Amino acid sequence: MKFSHTLETASPAATIWTIWTAVGWWPEWDSELKSAQIEGAFREGATGNLTPKVGPPTKFSISQVVPNQSYTFTTQLLFCRLVVHRFIHQNNPLAEKICFTHEVSFVGPLAFLFYWLLGNRFRQALPGAMQQIKSLAEA
Repeated sequence: MKFSHTLETASPAATIWTIWTAVGWWPEWDSELKSAQIEGAFREGATGNLTPKVGPPTKFSISQVVPNQSYTFTTQLLFCRLVVHRFIHQNNPLAEKICFTHEVSFVGPLAFLFYWLLGNRFRQALPGAMQQIKSLAEA
């Protein structure tokens, strides 16, 4: 069970990457977060904590990083994982603009339940978060 949002920007990929990997600043553009922190450097295997505005604090782990291109982090829920994949790409190699995508998946036996409980709220907040990132990057 998955959804995503993509925006195009004239900003360099490195700027989007910097915004995305500054974990402590995630609440600046993600209206669903009260706080976010990472233990150590932003790399595969790193862990951190997220405090949502609604719900209990949770831990996350970074499972995949391709510098300046993409990363994936996972939060363990009850019999379900929330997987966030963020990536930068070009739809048209001849164009000067890039695209950046934020994808959210619920995986596991209770994915349907968490998709129902959290998915709609996250899906509604995602376009605003992406627009905030674009605004920060283009400022």
